[in-house]
Amino acid sequence: MHIFQSYLEEIADENHRKKMDALLTWVHETFPTLGMKIAWNQPMFTDHETFIIGFSRAKAHISVAPESKSIEKFSDDLSKAKLSATKELFRITWEQEIPYSILERIIRFNIEDKKECSIFWRK
Repeated sequence: MHIFQSYLEEIADENHRKKMDALLTWVHETFPTLGMKIAWNQPMFTDHETFIIGFSRAKAHISVAPESKSIEKFSDDLSKAKLSATKELFRITWEQEIPYSILERIIRFNIEDKKECSIFWRK
């Protein structure tokens, strides 16, 4: 996971850094075949060079960007977990537990849904 090391080192708050590190490590360990890269200053995971999920940090939360199709499909789960969402992303506050079961379903959905995709983003 050294590819994300410099990104993590930029997170000044130690608790935030540890939480982001735990999240990225979990994705890598749960989905070891996914590619890892930094693009648009955020950690991303890819499958056959197509975007699967990306993460970024803000003062109050971690933004999780799985693309709008996934947000729509899992909107009820996100709402039940009290995660705020926009069309393209949802937020995990630094105080909230990471919803690993929702993340796993979203990532699995994106991998399956984009298996024939030949471009980075969905159209």
